[in-house]
Amino acid sequence: MRHILATLFLSLMLTWPALALVSPSERLSDPVQEARAREISKELRCLVCQNQSIDDSDAELAGDLRRIVRERIAAGDTDEEVFDYVVDRYGEFVLMTPRFEPATWALWLGPLLVLLVGGAVTAAFLRRKRQETGEAGLTEAEKARLAELTFAEKPRDSAS
Repeated sequence: MRHILATLFLSLMLTWPALALVSPSERLSDPVQEARAREISKELRCLVCQNQSIDDSDAELAGDLRRIVRERIAAGDTDEEVFDYVVDRYGEFVLMTPRFEPATWALWLGPLLVLLVGGAVTAAFLRRKRQETGEAGLTEAEKARLAELTFAEKPRDSAS
């Protein structure tokens, strides 16, 4: 009985995300337009949840944004026009992936700049460290002793 309940619970937990999908009243009758609306909705951020797309969010504002997207698509807007419409009203923050333009260059190029500066600092540190320690060569006496130890025959154990 315990296994049956555990299986039932697991099944419900796995199907729960499917229950949170777009309600039938929000869906467009044309499957191609609905697919476009879903793809656009995956690229727009829920302003309430902030780390979820409006396609994944249950917030009321996300539902309103999904309806706006579907209305714009039904009106014949292109994907870019839908994005522009939403961005004009809610700002760039609504985009899950910011556009590459002068205002967002820091977002796109910042990580690369940090990586390059970090690599340069690390390389300079290692180069300075190597120069400070210096590779001191062996003296002639040390070289002779090393050769003696390296090439000398090792005593054999009589027990073996």
